[in-house]
Amino acid sequence: MRALYLLAAYLAAPLHALMLAWRGRRDRAQWRRFGERFGFGAPVTGAPVWIHASSVGEVQIAAVLVKGLRERFPAVPILVTAFTPTGAARADTLGPAVTARYLPYDLPGSVRRFLDGVRPRLALILETELWPNLYRECRRRQVPLVIASARLSVRSARRYRLFGALFGEALSMATVAAQSEADAQRFRAIGATPGRTCVIGNLKFDFTAPGDIDARGRKLRASCAAGRPLWVAGSTHEGEEQAIIEAHRLVRRTHPRSLLVLAPRHPRRFPEVATLLASQGVNFVNRSSATSAQAVEVLLLDTLGELLEFYAAADAAFVGGSLVPVGGHNLLEPASLGRPILTGPHQFNGEEIARLLTERGAAVIVRDAAELAARLSAWLADARECERIGALGRAAVEENRGALRRLLELIEPMIRADASGARSWN
Repeated sequence: MRALYLLAAYLAAPLHALMLAWRGRRDRAQWRRFGERFGFGAPVTGAPVWIHASSVGEVQIAAVLVKGLRERFPAVPILVTAFTPTGAARADTLGPAVTARYLPYDLPGSVRRFLDGVRPRLALILETELWPNLYRECRRRQVPLVIASARLSVRSARRYRLFGALFGEALSMATVAAQSEADAQRFRAIGATPGRTCVIGNLKFDFTAPGDIDARGRKLRASCAAGRPLWVAGSTHEGEEQAIIEAHRLVRRTHPRSLLVLAPRHPRRFPEVATLLASQGVNFVNRSSATSAQAVEVLLLDTLGELLEFYAAADAAFVGGSLVPVGGHNLLEPASLGRPILTGPHQFNGEEIARLLTERGAAVIVRDAAELAARLSAWLADARECERIGALGRAAVEENRGALRRLLELIEPMIRADASGARSWN
């Protein structure tokens, strides 16, 4: 099985590189720091704590962890890696004390070059990223490896089992700090060592919005949609925007001045969604080319880093990746801001969070445009109800904080261990 995996990795890496090269014709960010994908890059000094956060969602969790590490271990350097261009761009914003890199392909040579240049004292892999060659090389070099805020859906566990002992061997090299007991049980079932598998909770609950976020939200609303009902559809995917457009048409029958802020998950889809809006006859404007949306029905959020502010500006939020079987995205950001939440039925990437918020009455599952529109129309007509539901979400977030503290307590002995004398780098 390992030989088959190596063959697949050697075939997949150049294909992925070619795909990035092709996409780079339109988006030059795809070409940026391309050598890092094969383990090349300037050396990182000081034996950093290395955090791997695959894409934007995980980098947002990494930001929580970086803050906690800086407070507890201010002298320890930090490296954050990502795999996607959007994740790498977000990692670049984590501050001057953080080095950002791409994670290399899981090829033996690429992994060795990467670790030769980085020499981490600890590897923290966020959520679910199992790379057999990387994990194997970390063990050979005696680099402690922790899967932090680890989650594993039933679907993913079933897929990993198909590969027999390959991923079980990788997991046996790691400490698993799971989000829930159900996640911990699934990790144990595919090979995690029971004695090194524990439950710490979900780091997403420890997200803290900037202290001025409410003021920034009010300012944004005043400039973009003063006096208008406003809702946000965040992190949407192909197959969802059509339903969202239809829902907004229905909402505007009872709230004719309402504004939709539509935020596709992936920047490469911004032109595609703009074309869809135009083809549907929707009066819209791109955020990148306008500071006001007073005269339009839809504001297309084609910029990065502003979604949280728009959640803060909104009356209500829909969180995407959920009307289609993507698995759902982060419900806790709008919840922490006290916004009532709508989302679709596909929540396998965050089942526990979705269940908590729906059981508390802070989020509602909708299945199509009609249900989305009906719930939004009712909420936009009742500001007090929006405030009541939003308060339930904010309370749920506050009650479930603590994963960061538990994780830092778990890894403190690993970080304080001598970074240079305990392991071989040859």
